[in-house]
Amino acid sequence: MAGYRLNFLSSFPPRECGIATFTQDIVDSIAKRFSPKVECTITAMNDNLLSTYNYDERVKFQIDSDDNESYLEAAEKINKDKKTKAVCIQHEFGLFGGSYGDYLIPFLEELKKPVATTFHSVLDCDKNEDRHLRYVVKKIAENSAKTIVISGYGKDILMQKYRIPGEKIEIIPHGIPAIQYGQGEEAKKELGLEGKKIISTFGLLSNKKGIQYALKAMPRIAEQNPEAMYLIIGETHPQVRKKEGEKYRNRLRKIANNLGIEEHVRFYNKYLPLEEVCRYLQATDVYITPYFDPQQISSGTLAYAIGAGKACISTPYLYAKDALRHGRGVLVNFKSHRQIADAANKLLSDKKFREKIEKNAFSYSRAWAWPKIAESYVHVCQQALKP
Repeated sequence: MAGYRLNFLSSFPPRECGIATFTQDIVDSIAKRFSPKVECTITAMNDNLLSTYNYDERVKFQIDSDDNESYLEAAEKINKDKKTKAVCIQHEFGLFGGSYGDYLIPFLEELKKPVATTFHSVLDCDKNEDRHLRYVVKKIAENSAKTIVISGYGKDILMQKYRIPGEKIEIIPHGIPAIQYGQGEEAKKELGLEGKKIISTFGLLSNKKGIQYALKAMPRIAEQNPEAMYLIIGETHPQVRKKEGEKYRNRLRKIANNLGIEEHVRFYNKYLPLEEVCRYLQATDVYITPYFDPQQISSGTLAYAIGAGKACISTPYLYAKDALRHGRGVLVNFKSHRQIADAANKLLSDKKFREKIEKNAFSYSRAWAWPKIAESYVHVCQQALKP
């Protein structure tokens, strides 16, 4: 096939959003691996009619999430773009307007290009008895030549709960950047963290992250490991900030103050570029995702930490259960600061145990490198192009 174009429907930087970062990483990787044969363009999702972003030249079309007409207008423009051969949708329920994002359905029905849809979240419809959820997901899948999920659990749910045929579903792991293994002491020196045992969590803050339980674990951790320092890296999620300002961050600060652990906690209230994220991960001894949602089937931050060869502690949401099994990390109960403390103390005090987990994680994640993920995405899109 001669040179062709893939259009990604997604949020996109400078919008601050995990899906936006994911999409930027995948299109950058496709460009490096397949240019000039494959070109990527973007149809950018804007979060409301008042939002404006200074996008780069790859953003050819835009959709206002709560404006029905803009979905149809974008579909019409994509249809007229003869060089665009397929559309790759990065789906998250909060990204699209309507009930469970059903504004996306008319777009798909109007679109005349083959579609591959990545479900970054797959909700268990047995636990959520809203029939409309099942309807929306099935309609998206019906109008997609291929669907993509991040983990095997996502495929199981789509097949068993939504009756989507297995041959229509591909598993492509969350991509990871190249992070050099074993640079911890150098990174700590560069970041002014020498002599510290670093525990970290990074990403956009919201009350679903459960960081308060990691904070409540810190007195017991610091008692056994006085050099322990917990880094909470990332600004408040823009959608959360619009609704409630810095309420959650202020609550976390208050918890730290009340527990008397201020000297063991640092907040970095900024959206870090990738290079800084990688450096902080290299400096990390123990990474924690104490999230609440048991159905969560993807976590870019946990994927990055595993890819950096870090010893990870996590609550048992679906993605973590899959990624950290077989000695690749430690799972703890939801909302259990005691189990977080015990796991962190074990990892920080038992170097042999920690290094075994680090090596298991690093080795397992080698297949997640962005160039390999780019190849998988292009392959699936080429399959979607077949009649």
